[in-house]
Formats: sequence, C-alpha cells, structure tokens
Amino acid sequence: MESARIVGALARMLARISPEPEDFGLIALMELTAARFPARLDASGRPVLLEDQDRRRWDQAAIRRGRAALARAAGSGRGLGAYGLQASIAECHAVAHSVAETDTGSGSSSSAKPSAGWPVPVVELNRAVAVAMASGPVDGLELVEAIAARGELAGSHLLAAARGEMLTRLGRRDDARSALRQSVALCGNAAERAVLQRKVDELS
Repeated sequence: MESARIVGALARMLARISPEPEDFGLIALMELTAARFPARLDASGRPVLLEDQDRRRWDQAAIRRGRAALARAAGSGRGLGAYGLQASIAECHAVAHSVAETDTGSGSSSSAKPSAGWPVPVVELNRAVAVAMASGPVDGLELVEAIAARGELAGSHLLAAARGEMLTRLGRRDDARSALRQSVALCGNAAERAVLQRKVDELS
C-alpha cells in the first residue's frame, strides 16, 4: 500500500511537469486499481476474487481521483495509451455495484484499441476480458485465441487463466480444466496459484 502511494505521488508529479495524456492514464490506472486494495484479501490473507469482493470497502476517494485522471487522458483527443485503456476497463468495474451490473459494453473498454505505438499484449488481453463480459465468452475467447496464435504471453499464467474462465462459461469443462491447470503451472505467486487450483478442483 505504501509503495503504491509513493508511485502514485511520483506519477502525479510527472503529470504536473509534463502533462501528457498517458501520464494521466497511468495515474487513473493506479488510483482505480488501488481503490480495490482494502477488499482484495480476506481475514487470512487469501486473495478474494473480484466477483466476491465487498465493494463497500472500495476506496471511493481513489475512484473519484482515478476517474478524473482518466477523463483528462481521454479528453486529449489523441487516443488512450496502454495505461489509459486499462484504466477505462478498471473504471467500468469501479462504478458498478456488482459484476452482473458491470457495463463494459458502453464505454471505451470493449471497443477502443491502444493508440499508435502501443501494441501491448497484456492490454489486448484486458480488452478480451472486457469483450467477454460485454458480448459473451465466444467473442472474448476469439480475441484470446488470436493473442495465443501469435505466440504472445506464452509464458504468462494470465492468458491461460483468461482462456480457462471463458471456456468454463461456455461449458467446455475439459478444455477449461486443461487451460486452468496450465495457468497453475505457470503462476509464480502462491496465493494466486491457490485460487486457480480451486477453480481446477471445482471442474473436477
């Protein structure tokens, strides 16, 4: 938490010195991400999935600051960069009362692409997840498979986890279990690995 506050302060200083849109995109992403910190762990220190988090514990002041910074980034007319695009997805979650009410289809998160010079696979994966939430797992999985076909994020557990989630929603349990097992094998964080393993066990 302390390191996040320090990085946020540095980003705000940078934005004052050189107010580029992507500087505000970075601020927005950090604020909107940090807003969820109070609800991300349970009493035993285990990660709590987004859909299970108590949104009443989210930091509303951080959400307001993040949304204001995102508006500055979007208002430049130059397109959102990698940070801004991820922040727009985070904003959709931040303003919704539940996962079911998350309106990823109305904003830039489901339709926008990174501005020129930002072909970032992780951003594309975030967009695929947003598309899956807005349009359904078929459309999201198509984008995930395109990332995989290019060989991008091959060593990341995030791609396999996203694929597993979408396959689960499609009822393809065997394929989903295989993808989630791959994600477990690739994940280097013990707490995240335990969450992914529980998902595998639920499909067994």
